[in-house]
Amino acid sequence: MNTSRFLSLLFSALLFFLSIPAAKAQFEAGASVVDITPQEWPVVTRGSFNPSPRESAHDPLNARALAFRNGDGRVVVCVADVIYIREPESGNIRRAAAEATGWPVESILLAGTHTHSAPAPYGDSPAPAEVAFRKRAAAGIVKAISQAIGNLEPARVGFGSDEVPDEVFNRRWYLKEGTMPPNPFGGIDTVKMNPSRGDILKPAGPTDPEVCVVSVQNGRGRPLALLANYSLHYVGAVPGGQVSADYFGEFARLVPFRVAGRNPPENFVGILSNGTSGDINNIDFHGKRAPRSPFEQIRLVAGKVADASYRATRDIDYAKDAPVAMLQRSVTLKYRKPDEKQIEQARSILKMTPDEVSKAKMSKLAPHYALRTLSGAERPDTVDVTIQAIRIGDQAIVSLPFETLVEIGLELKEKSPFANTFTIELANGALGYLPTPEQHKLGGYETWLGTSQVQYDASRILTDELLEMLAELKN
Repeated sequence: MNTSRFLSLLFSALLFFLSIPAAKAQFEAGASVVDITPQEWPVVTRGSFNPSPRESAHDPLNARALAFRNGDGRVVVCVADVIYIREPESGNIRRAAAEATGWPVESILLAGTHTHSAPAPYGDSPAPAEVAFRKRAAAGIVKAISQAIGNLEPARVGFGSDEVPDEVFNRRWYLKEGTMPPNPFGGIDTVKMNPSRGDILKPAGPTDPEVCVVSVQNGRGRPLALLANYSLHYVGAVPGGQVSADYFGEFARLVPFRVAGRNPPENFVGILSNGTSGDINNIDFHGKRAPRSPFEQIRLVAGKVADASYRATRDIDYAKDAPVAMLQRSVTLKYRKPDEKQIEQARSILKMTPDEVSKAKMSKLAPHYALRTLSGAERPDTVDVTIQAIRIGDQAIVSLPFETLVEIGLELKEKSPFANTFTIELANGALGYLPTPEQHKLGGYETWLGTSQVQYDASRILTDELLEMLAELKN
């Protein structure tokens, strides 16, 4: 074959291959659940001032992950049945998952459900059962993320919402004149968390009754996974000595049947994430609720949220193609630090006996917060906070590493450029409560030094950053 003939054929072949359209990116999803229930006992839960040892599991603790991919867009959301995961453990686990999967660490959102009846996957306790759980939880979370990514398949996705208004109560209250007790620092707040029912006047803030859902089906229309979000603290009332995933775990057990019927696929994964519930709990402050047996209220709340998820999915229009994108920012905030007067007061309190604290008519929490005050004085001046914004089609998800007051989540929903938006709190770290400046002025547990760790206007700074990130994703 002469050279000109060869070049002509080569040119024709090149034109042919160039004319073939590039393979279109495909929307994919994958889900996984991994058991992280302690195997050694006792383990300690840290949801109160006095750590509580647990000797058995009433129900399993799990790490549940849902991954999305479309072209270069990658997102994985993992929610574990733990109170939360502090730094540096949260970052270490995310980096291990990134190394195991090849996905960027910035594409991974890791959150705890905030169940108060589970051990913590962080800390430095040398107790063998505590060490074993920390290792098991970290390995299980990495495995759940890896398996979700490994399970990616062509999928379609839809979004919806419904409401459960009768199980959310703002726990911060204005009280009748003369009934406000002193706070741990010797002052009088304007509002109180979880007060005596006979003293209440009105709540100090709103609630968010919305149950938001991201519903995923495989390419054949078979239910694959559901990620839900509800702004409610744990339900609690778990008998002493037992570990439980609270209503988050019970929801995950029920929702496959709500979404997929009597015979849901064995690989269906239901996930309930915690919304902005820093000032929202499940206490009926008007006392209309009848007494419950152990775990009954957990089952009732889980059932209502699962029912709402069913209603939210009934009229969903599923999309076979949806943009997938995720942004992450590190925002530097100032730590709140005690002044010299507060430090001196804390030292004085710690010298007092319990009887002296009582005779001085001080809060019984005064010694706890004196210790926290002194600990706060040892903090660095600033902390870097990780926030994220996610787009899955028309659904936006944002994350904050705080117990976030509900007003913040409501503002993000209202101002978001997306039709559907929700917040996952206690994600990628745990830095105490995040009140608004207005709630800071009212005082109360969620605003105290040692409970709220960062500067007074942190919520405004972070809200502005997240809205800017959402606008970038939208455009």
